[in-house]
Amino acid sequence: MTKITRAYIHLIRQHSNWSKEGIDERLKRDVYNDSDAWKSFLQIALITLGVGFAVAGVIFFFAYNWADLNRFVKLGLIGSLILITALLSLQQSLNASLRKILLTASAMFIGALFAVFGQIYQTGANAYDFFMAWTMGILIWVIVANYAPLWLMFMVLVNTTLILYTQQVAQDWSFVFVCTLLFLVNAFCLIAGTGLKEQGIKIDFPHWLSYVLALATITYSTAGMAYGIFERFESSLPLLVVVALLFYAAAMYFAHQEKQIFYIATVSISLIVLGSCLLMKIAEDEAMLFGVSLFIIASITAVIWYISTLQKQWKHGK
Repeated sequence: MTKITRAYIHLIRQHSNWSKEGIDERLKRDVYNDSDAWKSFLQIALITLGVGFAVAGVIFFFAYNWADLNRFVKLGLIGSLILITALLSLQQSLNASLRKILLTASAMFIGALFAVFGQIYQTGANAYDFFMAWTMGILIWVIVANYAPLWLMFMVLVNTTLILYTQQVAQDWSFVFVCTLLFLVNAFCLIAGTGLKEQGIKIDFPHWLSYVLALATITYSTAGMAYGIFERFESSLPLLVVVALLFYAAAMYFAHQEKQIFYIATVSISLIVLGSCLLMKIAEDEAMLFGVSLFIIASITAVIWYISTLQKQWKHGK
């Protein structure tokens, strides 16, 4: 059965005579977090912090004792940690969330293994090679585990790999083209994750993960278009403008359908920044600086008023 969400409750309210008391009761039962939910959250959060500190402790241990350790000891310790955490994640007797956290720690140790191996044998590989190998090394685990923090880790590695590749190998790629590429990659992942979730396919794609991807996507598009406004015209700029505007329109439509303020706020901020850049491009004197300040104040005020109005409408089931 599909989980009852706030959007479904508002939709039912629009087409029924459901009482306010009944809506509040349903929201408390299926939407709002109770004491058990907070206990579960704190338990997972503390376990995650513990595993994270353990991984950091291992990394600092190697950094402090690097010169005194034999190379076989270095590789053996890292390999043992990967094996132990991976085997523990397969234990059915453990909590499912704990098993996924252990697998995430094992994925982090994979990166440490590649780093230690590169330092011992001085492979001479570029930094992007390291992150690309790390990304490919955990790909199967990411798909099988289907765990949101692991998906986030994978996306961070993908973005890091692409950025380092453009800096170390594809140095002739323009900044606007790089932003366009990163925008398309993150937008595709966001749309794919949201689409699969909407289709009822079992994928761990919570709101916070979609917000992170959306923020990264909009940041890349804003940076690329702002650079294109101030610097010389580049052939990839029209493509970025077209796909970005299509994405912005889709994000605004989705935000109104699903009643999510985040997309409206981030798209609005991006448009305000780009509008300010266009005004500064026209003239850079004191009068225009004053005009840009007024434009930002007026735009932010309008956005806040619009969001407040939407929240009031959604609260009353409109």
